[in-house]
Amino acid sequence: MLTIKRVPTVLSNYQEEIVGCGKNCLGKCCLPVSTLPLYAFKKRESFNEKSVALDNNSDGEEASQIDFLNTLLLGQWEDRVSRGLFRYDVTACETKVIEGEYGFVAQLNEGRHLKKRPTEFRVDRVLQPFDGNKFNFTKVGQEEALFRFEENPEGVTKYFSKAPADFSVNDSSNVVVINVSPIEYGHVLLIPRVLECLPQRIDEESFLLALHMAAEAGSPYFRLGYNSLGAFATINHLHFQAYHLSVPFPVEKAPTKRIPISKGSRKSGVKVSSLMNYPVRGLVFEGGNTLKDLSDVVAKSCICLQDNNIPFNVLISDSGRRIFLFPQCYAEKQALGEVSQSCWTPR
Repeated sequence: MLTIKRVPTVLSNYQEEIVGCGKNCLGKCCLPVSTLPLYAFKKRESFNEKSVALDNNSDGEEASQIDFLNTLLLGQWEDRVSRGLFRYDVTACETKVIEGEYGFVAQLNEGRHLKKRPTEFRVDRVLQPFDGNKFNFTKVGQEEALFRFEENPEGVTKYFSKAPADFSVNDSSNVVVINVSPIEYGHVLLIPRVLECLPQRIDEESFLLALHMAAEAGSPYFRLGYNSLGAFATINHLHFQAYHLSVPFPVEKAPTKRIPISKGSRKSGVKVSSLMNYPVRGLVFEGGNTLKDLSDVVAKSCICLQDNNIPFNVLISDSGRRIFLFPQCYAEKQALGEVSQSCWTPR
């Protein structure tokens, strides 16, 4: 078995603790009785559906509308900035667009790599069992949690500034928390069904949840991403990354070429293309008769990769309408220059 010492980035202020709870955490001891804010979204059939959330804690006054991205997510993120919960001010990091054909975005972020802790981490397996003895998101303090993100079985979008944890279509809540080592403004983590302690493994239900979050944000500058184990994920507890960056990503402007797909797959209406004339090989998924059609096609592609022990990265773009999939060679092999020319990696 191949193992190496890793020094993962600290995602939570509780990541270095090895003691018991002693706080309001996201584990089974605390979350079931929590009153974290709740955003209960209406299940969408298409990306064109409009979703308006009303504040259901308006104390008898006329319910006010809640903007998911600006008022709730970024507003709560700014609140955690004011509380001093982040390890550094990411807005003070120097960021610039590099001149050249692609216009890559570069950031000088010295704080992100401070105070790392060594961890035993296997690098030759995309799928690994969850290990409750290692850091996981149930150990995060509730002050780092912004809100719960649940589908509303009533078919309407509502917001509750305080809500009982039993409002859930699952036995476990989906939670949005801050990344205390942010790489950009509004950097958060979406943790599906946190109490189920799922390993970092894509499934159709969780991927659809991520697409709903992108659709609720409704901004081309808010993206979600996923890193598998072996492709720079450092915590084996299912999570998606998300943040706001007010410039286009170079890959979003890259030319593409349609790929023929099977007759059965064409029924979904999803279009699949490959990136052209770009330093990284990847696939682009878009369209679909419904939001779920697009989600299922991408999720099944991810499942195929992880079942075949191929690491990968995902970028959810354009409010969920375009999804980029990047099959990879193992990150450690990339760092050591041991990548095969036949591998789907930067060339």
